Amino acid sequence: MEQLRQQLEMIDQRGYKAYKTLEGDFQFPDYLLRIDHVQGDPFADPSRCRLFINSDTVKIPDSLFSNRCRTVALEDFIGRSFARAIHSKVKGKRGSGRSGEVTIASYGQEVLERNAVLVCDGNIEVRIQISLPADGRSVNAQQALVMLFDEIPLVVTTALAPLQQGLTQVEKHINSVEDQQALRSQLFAHGLSAFIADGAILPRLSGIDERPLPDAVPFQTPPSLAIELQTPHLGSVRGLGIPHGVTLIVGGGFHGKSTLLHAIERGVYDHLPGDGREQVVSDPTAVKIRAEDRRAITGIDISPFINNLPQQRDTHQFSTQDASGSTSQAANIMEALAAGSKTLLIDEDTSATNFMIRDERMQALVSKECEPITPLLHRIHDLHQQCATSVIMVMGGSGDYFGVADRVIMMNNYIAGDVTIDAHQLAHDVIPKDAQFPSLQVNNPRHLLAQSINPRYRNKRERVQAIDRRLLRYGPNEIDLSAIEQLADNGQLTAIGYLISHLYKRLSNDSEQPVDIIEALSALLQDVENRGLDTLPPFISGTLAMPRLFELAATINRLRTLKLI
Repeated sequence: MEQLRQQLEMIDQRGYKAYKTLEGDFQFPDYLLRIDHVQGDPFADPSRCRLFINSDTVKIPDSLFSNRCRTVALEDFIGRSFARAIHSKVKGKRGSGRSGEVTIASYGQEVLERNAVLVCDGNIEVRIQISLPADGRSVNAQQALVMLFDEIPLVVTTALAPLQQGLTQVEKHINSVEDQQALRSQLFAHGLSAFIADGAILPRLSGIDERPLPDAVPFQTPPSLAIELQTPHLGSVRGLGIPHGVTLIVGGGFHGKSTLLHAIERGVYDHLPGDGREQVVSDPTAVKIRAEDRRAITGIDISPFINNLPQQRDTHQFSTQDASGSTSQAANIMEALAAGSKTLLIDEDTSATNFMIRDERMQALVSKECEPITPLLHRIHDLHQQCATSVIMVMGGSGDYFGVADRVIMMNNYIAGDVTIDAHQLAHDVIPKDAQFPSLQVNNPRHLLAQSINPRYRNKRERVQAIDRRLLRYGPNEIDLSAIEQLADNGQLTAIGYLISHLYKRLSNDSEQPVDIIEALSALLQDVENRGLDTLPPFISGTLAMPRLFELAATINRLRTLKLI
């Protein structure tokens, strides 16, 4: 620690690159500070640092990290505690560039596996980024001393306080996550695609703020759909169980239809206590499907929904750089099935109308031979019967789906009701009696050309840069992911970029038979889950979060340079 102080005083007012001499280990009373990498310029990405806190300093009971679920929840709690401490104890920007800023991974409402904090045998490792202070492009040692000797020690003390002054908060956090995983693990055995507990708070603060809406109407389960599941800490939990099959969510505008679906789509993740959706869980393979104008499609069999195109264009291996709403939605469904999804989530508001329905009058005017699109209405039962895939759909404008729905839930002022019997009484046949459709089974392996996913940009170093969860700069590509609604965190997108880069290297070095994209991605993701996120980037970083296979596959499928063998 004293050596660090002396080095800072020696380089005061020298060129900014003099900070490079600080790389190394420095022992403080309660932790070891490791400066892994020092930025070369105050306007560059911040310096990467780690804090190592020995188990003798903070004695964490073994029960708090006795399995992977509890360890991830504990790491999440500690990371959030450090984020709050940094926000309250660090002065912030001082000097040129980003001087004086201290950051850690951003934490939203979801509890994700990250590499910002690691707990092993009670020892804690915390990854933070520090923008070392500068006057212009010169070292500002006095401000650096304040940051490293006053603010960071105070951050550590503040962040660790909940682990040293009683464990009520951390135990509540960990137990809540363990209960959520217990609920999710029971869905399949009970024949359910999703579960929403009584009392859940589903509305969010706004469309861009995932925190719960104050004074929102708590969720109430209609008795006919009520089920009780068991948890290790809360005991029995009563709620609405959505069975496998086709489920419609109907109701008037602004009465909570899309809010319910949004809670279900985020139910693939665990949530922190107080989110309101801690007991809303979904099939972990659930995928939100929507229309996505202008997305790239490469070699996807969309023939189950779109066939007989003009000019005899083949739809068994369909490719385009500018998809329409209907072709993109068809491709999104087939890609989700190929990745193993067993629950599709669809909202009428974000769907292509001509893909969803084709009423009797339109069928009378435009003959079947002139219409290449087979609407989802005609194939929705086939999804369940042929692919064992359920559909949960918000529908507010067409009653045609009443005849193909296994159950219908109506939202009225955010209160759910079972109106299945009423809907079936209003239903009429909508599928042609003599209809014959292609199989929905996905049976066309897709082998990609390794060079088409090269991460190098302009023949220089690889480029992997995630921006606000919605854009990935990968090599020469800018991949728009704004329609991938279940991508929860920028750290997931960064990890996805590195996963694709690893796939490129693996395929480039492998001379064996080509491997299907989904098989290759599944194996790669499993390897990372076993060995940890630190195996992905070329340097130690604390900014990664574990993605799902479905968002990983969705990203590579939107690469405009993607080519198949």
